[in-house]
Amino acid sequence: MSPAVQPEVVSLGCRLNIAESETIRALLGARSDTRDVAVVNSCAVTNEAVKQTRAAIRRLRRTRPDAELVVTGCAATIDPDGFAAMAEVDRVVANPLKLAPESWGADTALPAPAFTGHARAFVEVQNGCDHRCTFCAIPFGRGPSRSLPAGAVVERVRSLVEAGHAEVVLTGVDVTSWGTDLPGRPTFGALVERVLVHVPALRRLRLSSLDSVEMDERLVELVTGEPRVMPHLHLSLQAGNDLILKRMKRRHSRAQAVALVERLKARRPGIAIGADIIAGFPTEDESMFADSLALIDDCDIVHAHIFPYSPRAGTPAARMPQVDPLVRRERAGRLRDAAERRRADWLAGLIGSRADMLVERPGDRGHAEHFAEVRLSHSLEPGTIAQVTIAGATPTHLTGIIA
Repeated sequence: MSPAVQPEVVSLGCRLNIAESETIRALLGARSDTRDVAVVNSCAVTNEAVKQTRAAIRRLRRTRPDAELVVTGCAATIDPDGFAAMAEVDRVVANPLKLAPESWGADTALPAPAFTGHARAFVEVQNGCDHRCTFCAIPFGRGPSRSLPAGAVVERVRSLVEAGHAEVVLTGVDVTSWGTDLPGRPTFGALVERVLVHVPALRRLRLSSLDSVEMDERLVELVTGEPRVMPHLHLSLQAGNDLILKRMKRRHSRAQAVALVERLKARRPGIAIGADIIAGFPTEDESMFADSLALIDDCDIVHAHIFPYSPRAGTPAARMPQVDPLVRRERAGRLRDAAERRRADWLAGLIGSRADMLVERPGDRGHAEHFAEVRLSHSLEPGTIAQVTIAGATPTHLTGIIA
C-alpha cells in the first residue's frame, strides 16, 4: 500500500544532497505504512547554510504539522543534539545511515531514484573527503572519501538514460578524488571515459565541482574534446592569493589555477568557468583580497559562487586571526559585483550564437551547454533538448528563439 500522504523531502546545499534526497524519496515511497513523513536534508557548508536549514525545518513543520519530521544531512550529522533539541524535530538521521532502507521503514533494498520532475539527473559517484581544508567542516559530516565502483556508475547512468533523462550530472563531495580507494586507483577521467563509451545513448554529461589540482590528463582531454561532456566546469578555487591558499591548506597555487583555465580555453574556447571564492578568510588583508578579486578576470569566471568566510567550530581557520565580519561582507559584495559584470559581458557576447538548451520546468526556460540560463517566449516539453538562437541577453540570463 502506498502512503496516504506523499512524503516531502526538502534538500539544501550541494548537488550531492539533491541526489541523496531523491534516494530518500524513493525509500519513503517503498514503505508499506501510511505515516506522514517530512524530511529536511541539511547543509553545513557555512553558518548561513545551518541557519537556512533551521528555517527550513520551521517552515516544514508549519506546513506539515502532523508529519514525523526527520532531519538528516551534514548539519544534522555534525550537531545531532542541537537539531534533536528543536521542538519541530522528531528524529535525526546521521549521514552514514541516511540511505539505509531501515532508516525510513522501507520494505525493499535500496531503490534507484527516479528524479521524477527533474530535467537532469544526478549520480553520486563519490562521497566524503580525505583533505582537511582549514575552513571546511564537511569532512566531519561526510567522513573519508569512498568511491562507487565504475560498473555501478555506468549501470546507474544507463538506467537514467533509459528512463528518459538526456542529461546526467556526476556528483560527489570531492569527485576528482574518485578511484583513489578502488583497486588499481583508477582516475576520474577514466570513469568519465567509461561512462561515455558504455552509455552511447547519453546525450549530455555534466560534471559537478572539481578540484583543479586533481584533474588528470584524460579528464582534461575529455572536457575539451568530447562534445557530450558539457563545456562548463566549476572549479574549487577558493582564493587567488598564494599565502591565503596555503593557510586554507589548498593544494594549488594561483598560477596553477590560471594556467589550467588558459589550457582549457585554448583547447575549447567556448568553455564556461565557474568557481567558489571565499571573501575575508582569516588574515586576509586588502592586497591579498585584490588577488582574489583579479581572479574573476584572470580565470574568466562567469559562474561565480561567492561566500563571505564563515568560521566553523572545530576547524583550524576558526582559531586564526579573524577578519572583521563587516569587512568580510563588504569584500564578498565587491567580488559579486565583479563576477556579475563579467557574467553580463559574457552573456551579451553570446547574442547571435546557437545553443542546445535542456528544457526545464515550467517549460519556458532551461540551461545551454555552457550552463547559461535561456528563457523562451513559449513553453516546450521539459526534459527535451531544443536548438535555439540567442536573441538577447540580460545581466542574468539569455533569451532565445527556436532555431
